[in-house]
Amino acid sequence: MMRRFEGKKLLIATHNRGKLEEIEALLAPYGVEVTSNADHGLPEPDETETTFVGNARIKAHAAVKATGLPALADDSGLTVDGLDGAPGVYTADWAETGDGRDFVKAMTRTWEELEARDAATPRRAQFRCCLVLAWPDGHDEVFEGVMPGQIVWPMRGDQGHGYDPIFQPDGYDVTFGEMDRWEKNRISHRADAFRRLIEGCFA
Repeated sequence: MMRRFEGKKLLIATHNRGKLEEIEALLAPYGVEVTSNADHGLPEPDETETTFVGNARIKAHAAVKATGLPALADDSGLTVDGLDGAPGVYTADWAETGDGRDFVKAMTRTWEELEARDAATPRRAQFRCCLVLAWPDGHDEVFEGVMPGQIVWPMRGDQGHGYDPIFQPDGYDVTFGEMDRWEKNRISHRADAFRRLIEGCFA
């Protein structure tokens, strides 16, 4: 039996203002007041796990320990079947340049590694999101969302962010990079995970 969230305050373990506002809107009907890591002056903890759930747990429990508030954290990324699940938890790391992130570089690496390994198509892939809701007593609930699709080349579209221009979700003939952002947000891996969170702990 999942634990219901009965509190009125929830810390969102992120420094991303856009993500905070998105979650705030989702939880507004349930009378939950949200704050972020930035509001509490919390640093980003080191993400040392090799799974999305492991890293989300690190972030959620670090925020709880620092503030005494229940906390919600997420970790997400792209897994490519032909690359044995890579880049996975290293999705953002593949874009690191030393001076910031270059996702054209990351997308090019993804395609080149696929080409080097196997020419088989379709290149199956999934965007994954893991949410962890943690309480001060150490209990947590985990919710995972998945958007299946395939890697395409060349890059298509300038909407979205990250690897969106090379990811074509199942059931669509456009990439996330070509898709209206409201439509993407409606069907995405993050939306899937949040639906499960709301149904499990809030609704």
